[in-house]
Amino acid sequence: MTAENLLAQIPKSDKKGLPPVHLWNPDFCGNIDMRIARDGTWYYQGTPIGRKAMVRLFSTIIRRDGDDYFLVTPVEKVGIQVDDAPFVAVALQVEGVGEEQRLRFVTNVEDEVEAGPEHPIRVELDPATQEPAPYVHVRANLEALINRSVFYQLVELAVPREIGGCTWLGVWSNGQFFPIGPQE
Repeated sequence: MTAENLLAQIPKSDKKGLPPVHLWNPDFCGNIDMRIARDGTWYYQGTPIGRKAMVRLFSTIIRRDGDDYFLVTPVEKVGIQVDDAPFVAVALQVEGVGEEQRLRFVTNVEDEVEAGPEHPIRVELDPATQEPAPYVHVRANLEALINRSVFYQLVELAVPREIGGCTWLGVWSNGQFFPIGPQE
């Protein structure tokens, strides 16, 4: 199985939007030597994939089942390695203020998502270093790691709010509050 063979199996469509990978259930064909690094770089056989259009096309057929990631076409399902999250949020657009604020993230593969009930923001803390790892839900069990500069933008927008007797700093988007860290 090669990357080119996999690309050839993606059905062509005149419709806008993503292929229905959640409906495709082909046989598992093994793993392919493809890896998505924590910084969002896609590698094939140890070499970065330099063609942005090819990365974009692969990003439309990625699926996560449990803790494993796959590229899925109607006829094949191959496993790939993902170091952290398959996408990276590289830009943030802010509209409005306070509870009316809307946060729109753009990923390294040009997906756009607006944080809210269907696209929550979450922050994991490294147990050893306490360094935050922020994420935003993109689609169907797939997240984007929020890069450092975008996270700093979120921190600048953060406001305090009482949650469970503790004061948290967080951001509003689409009427929902997303805690990003306790206020010290």
